[in-house]
Amino acid sequence: MKLRKVTAATAVVLALAVSATACGKDDKKDGGSSGGKKIKIGIKFDQPGLGQKTPQGYTGFDVDVATYVAKELGYNADQIEWKESKSMDRETMLQRGDVDFIAATYSINDEREKKVDFAGPYLLAHQDVLVRADDNSIKSPEDLNSKKLCSVTGSTSAQNVHDKLAPKANLQEYPTYSACLTGLQNKAIDALTTDDSILAGYASQAAFKGKFKLGGLKMTNENYGIGVKKGSDLKAKINTALEKMVADKSWQQAVDKNLGPANYKNEPAPKIGNIVK
Repeated sequence: MKLRKVTAATAVVLALAVSATACGKDDKKDGGSSGGKKIKIGIKFDQPGLGQKTPQGYTGFDVDVATYVAKELGYNADQIEWKESKSMDRETMLQRGDVDFIAATYSINDEREKKVDFAGPYLLAHQDVLVRADDNSIKSPEDLNSKKLCSVTGSTSAQNVHDKLAPKANLQEYPTYSACLTGLQNKAIDALTTDDSILAGYASQAAFKGKFKLGGLKMTNENYGIGVKKGSDLKAKINTALEKMVADKSWQQAVDKNLGPANYKNEPAPKIGNIVK
C-alpha cells in the first residue's frame, strides 16, 4: 500500500511538471507579452499627429515610427510599454534606463549629444507659423512684425522669432498649444509658432480641419532623432530599421496619415547621420 501511494503521488508530480513545461513552451512560441519580453519606449502623450494618448490607444507619426522600429528589433505591438517622455525629462529617462529608446519630437543638438546618443535623424522639421486659412498677410518672418505671435508659456520659439527675425512682433504666451489655436481661430492672435510638424499635428485634428495653414517659413532646422542611452548598441540597430522603413515606403505613409490633413509638405526622408544645420 505504501508503495502504491508513493507511486501515485509521484505520478501526480510528474504530470504537473509536464503540464508546466508545456505551458512554458507555448508562452515562448506565442512570442507575445505572455512570454515576458517587453520594450519600453518614450513618446509624447499630448501632441496630436505625433505622439498622443487616446482612449483607443497611442497614435501619431512618432508612435508609428517607434512601432516599426520595435518590430524590426523583434517586438510585437503588444510587447511595447509606452512611457510619457516630457521634454525636460528625456535625457534623465535614458540615463536611468527608464526606457530603451525615445521617439518624441527629440531634436538632435550638440548639448544633448553630450548626454545621450541619437539614431537617425528620421524627420527634418522646421520652425514655422500656423495662420488662419484665409490669412495671406504673412509670407516671410519679417511680416510677423506688429503681429500677435503666440507660443506656449516657457517656449523659446516665439522669443527666437522676436529676438532674431521680427523684433516688433507682439509676443503672446498661452498655457497650451490648444489655447493658442483657439485664440488663432477667434482672431485674438495672428500666428502660432513652433516646429512645423507639431503645428501640422494640431491642425490635423478633426475640430480644426481646413481652418488653418502652415506659413512655410522654415525659420530653423530641427533634426528629429531617436534617443538611446550613451554607448547603446541599439543605435546601429535602430538606424537599420529606419533605413528599411524609408525604403519600403512605410515612412512616407506614416507622414501622410498623421500630418497630411494639414497639407504638411514634408522634407524628403533624411539620410542617417546627416544633420542639417
